[in-house]
Amino acid sequence: MLVQPYLFFDGRCEEAIEFYRTALGAEVTMLMRFKDSPEPHEPGMVPPGAEDKVMHANLLIGNSTLMASDGRCLGQPAFQGFALSLTAADDAEAERLFAALADGGQVQMPLSKTFFSSCFGMVADRFGVSWMVIVGQE
Repeated sequence: MLVQPYLFFDGRCEEAIEFYRTALGAEVTMLMRFKDSPEPHEPGMVPPGAEDKVMHANLLIGNSTLMASDGRCLGQPAFQGFALSLTAADDAEAERLFAALADGGQVQMPLSKTFFSSCFGMVADRFGVSWMVIVGQE
């Protein structure tokens, strides 16, 4: 069994993809726009003017796949009740990733040494997605 996160950016997906490419080195392995769907959409499913928005995308971040979409394109992405955990190889990588995610976002818990990691912190990125950055223990 495989569980993969699927994030709906409500009209800001392309912006998010570019951000994660820069911040995390994400690689886009698939991207389809609403206008490229092989089947017609149900009436009202795609708002007028949203044909160029992202219907579905796969991003490879390290060894993990993150799926994303513009969803209903209402301009109000809401990410609550979860966080994505990002494991860094060492403190320097954790600091780099944390700083990149914090750019335009909000630090919820600064990076610091804890009883369970040499470096751990929490941040909400500019889209409101919560991330926990941690250095894995060997």
